[in-house]
Order: sequence, then structure tokens, then C-alpha cells
Amino acid sequence: MKNKFSKIIGTSKEEFDSFIKEGQIKVRPARLIPTIKTGDEGALTSIFLSSLRLVKEYRDQIFKDLKLSRNGKIYYYTEFGIADKDQKENRIDGLILIVIRGIIKDAAFFEMKNKTNLIEQTQIENYIRIAKDVKVKKLVTISNEFVSDHTQSPLNIKTPKDFALNHFSWTYLITKGQLLLFDNDQNIEDDDQVEIMREVLAYMDSPVSGVSGYNQMKPEWKQLCDEIYQSNVLNPRRDEFVSKAVLSWHQEEKDMALLLSKKLGVMVRSSAKKKDSIKSDSQKVCKEHHLRGELQIKNAVSDIKIKLDFERRSVTMSIKINSIPPNKGTTARINWMHKQIEYCRKKDSELFQSLENKIFIDTDVKFARQNLRVKYTDMESLLDETKGKEIQAFHILLADSFGSKFSSRTRFIKLIEEMILDFYEGMVQHISTWTPPAPRVSQKE
Repeated sequence: MKNKFSKIIGTSKEEFDSFIKEGQIKVRPARLIPTIKTGDEGALTSIFLSSLRLVKEYRDQIFKDLKLSRNGKIYYYTEFGIADKDQKENRIDGLILIVIRGIIKDAAFFEMKNKTNLIEQTQIENYIRIAKDVKVKKLVTISNEFVSDHTQSPLNIKTPKDFALNHFSWTYLITKGQLLLFDNDQNIEDDDQVEIMREVLAYMDSPVSGVSGYNQMKPEWKQLCDEIYQSNVLNPRRDEFVSKAVLSWHQEEKDMALLLSKKLGVMVRSSAKKKDSIKSDSQKVCKEHHLRGELQIKNAVSDIKIKLDFERRSVTMSIKINSIPPNKGTTARINWMHKQIEYCRKKDSELFQSLENKIFIDTDVKFARQNLRVKYTDMESLLDETKGKEIQAFHILLADSFGSKFSSRTRFIKLIEEMILDFYEGMVQHISTWTPPAPRVSQKE
């Protein structure tokens, strides 16, 4: 009497193969060049899983995110289905098996969406139930939807205690691959694998793949902007659109981080989000009428802080210069800061000129209740305003009013992404903290 398929984890690979042969399990091997229609979600699944199979460094990074073992032999499949189930309803897009000494020790299911297709609540709940039935404890969703961290989900979904639900945006996966092609310490060693990675990314970047970045805020974004601008009182418990608008900002913040990552060749991180971040930010925007974000960039002078002001319909980006010349007077410190900014003008005069009237300097004065703020073009006024006081730090701000475009679902994204690129290229990359000079050899008499 033949065995009946009941679980994946703990089954021998030989027995798993026999279940496929007998028709109890239906799967397809993942192929780099699938025979499925170009642009189909199945083709995208097959190509992505094949890229993990063929490019070691890419596989290592994605497996690390998912806490999948990189030991043993790894198998990649698409279109997993169980014979005695409704195939149309329960066919899962992808499956990875980790086999050690002939036994399946770990596994992960994958559900893919492209184009404007969204991850569906009922479908994912059903797949979690199936995964639990066959002893698989990992499910990965991939779509054009953004999350602040891969351990989060676009869905408000409760998972079993020992179950991991992860989500990747296609932009995140593309960025991970592109960073491996930069000249850094994470290069792909094998030349053939470099070319495979290039081909995979070329497909994903093509419009036919159905992969796209975050190019439109949620409809609730405009509603939130209009309600605040009209001075209406908001309550996050009553007004459900607030939390969806806040989620839209969290997604755009992540998109900006990935945009900078691709430009700089290092992974830029957006501010860490907790489980209650949407709730706390919803309360804040209703009460204070602003939202904040942050981008963390390796070796930059500081994190870039972002503030959205809904009343003024403006965006402010800033960096902080903590380390300034010690044992120097106020005038010397202001002059030092002025030289730093003038160096930005020297490096790219045309870009600096386009930003100059939007640059402000915040001066952190010891014992002062709030920072002194002046336009960069009026920086000389700081000499009088800080006379006899101690300057502890400077903040460089780029402030821009978006006007009616602030509430536009598409124009807001275009403007803020242009702004972050200009701010980084025109200023942030050229600003540095003060470093003490090297000690000099004392002269002998």
C-alpha cells in the first residue's frame, strides 16, 4: 500500500519525489527561461526562483532575510498543488525545499503578484492553513506593494505563533540584485553568475514583467491632505482613511530608501517601524498635522530626517552636524559651517543654485529653548544673534512648498523623490564633520 502525502518537513526527498510521480503532489521545476507566457506571474516566479538557484550571493542575501538555511541541497519549484485539493484555489506559486542528508529540513512557500494585483487576505489565510497542514512554517508574499520591513505584511493578518509571514516588494528584490553589481565588498564572484543577474534584472526592469515601483499614493492620501487643509477635526478611531494614508507614507519612505540605494550602491534604510507605528503616526498627524521619516545612509554625515507639514503643504529634509571645531569661538564655528556649504556650491554650482533659496541653517545654541533658524543667504545674521553664546551643533535644512501638488497622489511622489536626490547629490554627500588635524612633530631647539 502506497503512502499518502501528509507533510513536507520531515519527509525524505526520495518519498517527496515519489508523491510527485504518483500525482499526489503537482509541481514544476523553476526555470530561468520558462515556457509560460511572458509577463505572467508564473513566469516571474520561475525566473526569480531560478535567480536564487543560480546566483550564490543573491541567494545568500535573500535566504538570510528569510532565515532559511543555506546548508544542504536546495530545490526550487513552481505551481505547487495537492492532488486531493481544489487545484485552482490552492495552487501556490512557489516552493523552496532545503534537504539535509536526504530529509527535508526546511521549506518556504511563495505567493507572487505583479502589475496592479494586490496580495489577497482570504488567499493568504488559506495558504497559511495549507502550509500549517503540511508542516511548513514560512510563507513569502511578493508584489509591487511596499512595507517598511520584510517581516511585515501589507495585510492586517494574524499568523500562528511559530509561523513566519514575510513580504518583499519587487523593487526591494531588484535593488538587492543591483547592489551586487556595484563595485563593493558584496560583488558576485563568478563572472557567469554576474551575467545571469544582469539578465534577470533586465527582465524585471522591463515593463512586460509587470514589475513597478511605488508611483501612486493611496486614494486616502488626498482625503487626509484635504481634511487637514480645510481645518477639519480628525479622529483616527472614527476616520479610517487616516491610517491608510499613513501607511501610504510609510511605503513611500521605503521607496525613497530603495531609490537612494540604487543610486549610491549601498543599502539605505528607512526608519524602523513597530507594530503600532501606523496607530501612533495616525494619532500624531491628527493632532499635530505632520508626519516624519528618516533615511539612514552608511558613512553619511548624519541620517536624513524628513518632515511633512500638512498645514503648509511643505516638505523639509535635514541633516545634523554634531562635530564642529572645539575650542573655537562662535564666529569661527559659523565661518567653518559657511565654508562647508560653499564647498557644495563649488562641487556643483548649477544644482546648488537651484537649491540655494530653499536652504536654511538651524543653530543649536547651548541653553536656548529652540534652535535659531536663518536662511542660508542670511547666514551672516547668525554672527549677531549668537554673540556671546555657545554653538553646539548645526542643522542644514532643505525646505520646499509643494502647494496643491502636496495632495496629488502621483505628483507628491515625483516631487519628494526629486527633492531627496537633489538634497543628497547637491549637499549631503559633500558635508562632513570636523576632524582634528594630525599631530605635528615638535621642533627641537
